[in-house]
Amino acid sequence: MLFMVIERFPNCDPVPIYRRVRDSGRSLPEGLTYVGSWIEPNFDRCFQLMECDDARLLQEWVLSWRGSGVTFEIVPVVSSDQTRAVVAPHLDRQP
Repeated sequence: MLFMVIERFPNCDPVPIYRRVRDSGRSLPEGLTYVGSWIEPNFDRCFQLMECDDARLLQEWVLSWRGSGVTFEIVPVVSSDQTRAVVAPHLDRQP
């Protein structure tokens, strides 16, 4: 499953978080895969796409960041291609 993780940097300051990632890695438990990320220009939020089959791995990962000041919002998402396949049979049906 894919998850969009919305991470908020404390005080819009990414430096402590980037330093921790540089020095210690992402702290991902086995089975949780980092797919990619995008950062807002004002450094308020980071949008990370993560993949795993067990949401408890996300909980484990979030707990590993305790004390850093970072907050997380985790949203399950479905790719556009997969959604298109689900929606396609309904496109020509009348409501």
